[in-house]
Amino acid sequence: MGFSSMAAYNLLLFTLVLIIYIVTIFGNVMIIMLVYYSKTLHSPMYFFLSQLSISDIMLITDIAPNMLNIILHERTPISFPGCVIQFYIFGSIETFECYLLSVMSYDRYLAICSPLHYVSIMNHGLCIKLILSSWLLGCSMAFITTLGICQLEFCGQNVIDHFYCDFNPLVELSCSDASRVKFEETFLAFPVVVVPFIVIVGSYLCIVLTLVKIPSFSGRLKSFSTCSSHLTVVFLFYGTLIAAYLIPKEGKSQIFSKMMSMLYTIFTPFLNPFIYSLRNKDINDIVKCAYNLNNRLR
Repeated sequence: MGFSSMAAYNLLLFTLVLIIYIVTIFGNVMIIMLVYYSKTLHSPMYFFLSQLSISDIMLITDIAPNMLNIILHERTPISFPGCVIQFYIFGSIETFECYLLSVMSYDRYLAICSPLHYVSIMNHGLCIKLILSSWLLGCSMAFITTLGICQLEFCGQNVIDHFYCDFNPLVELSCSDASRVKFEETFLAFPVVVVPFIVIVGSYLCIVLTLVKIPSFSGRLKSFSTCSSHLTVVFLFYGTLIAAYLIPKEGKSQIFSKMMSMLYTIFTPFLNPFIYSLRNKDINDIVKCAYNLNNRLR
């Protein structure tokens, strides 16, 4: 594995990734602790947010440490089992996040469109079932793709010009027919990417139709403010996903592919805590209270 096309920027890249990794861990752990310890954040919306933070920590920990090693030591070796494990963990987490974002949009739909039934429907038991189902689907879908990769034969050139074991670089290294594996990947894109996206779009269409009926502008703005952070994360997640995987290879350079993959795997987990903390009044209020209390104790 290596960054042969970006060797001139290794020191800058290493410093940038290390800082992002540390800040991402700190930011997401802070959100998890705030949701766990603050009673005002004990609601389904923040429970799902804490699950997103957990998955972001897992994702960046799966990618960043090995990436830092690759940047420092060009042509870093990785065993085939190690590569398969990294690929499976990455696929499971990303698939889980696709479903989690659709669950979060459904939660906002219930809160805005059916506020009287929200508490009875979105109870703690349902929240746990939705999270477990998302993980089960994520791990199952990733297992199918990983099994297909394991059935390929690899011979000759074994250098992955990438910073983690991803589907396209692995398929390109294979010396056997990969058409069946590619078909499986395309087929799985529907339940993994398209279906959750349809749920998100449908939920927000219903939300918009409900908000239009609110007479006052301030009322509409207040209701929509609870969705703005989630929408930002959805656009960031699906935007980088499309750029990384759905743009044809002929239409993008190798460096562009790597940059999009970095945005997808490194910058998205890094930005999520900032998006939710900067745009969320409840989290901001708790952070300010903790800061003021700390100053008083001094």
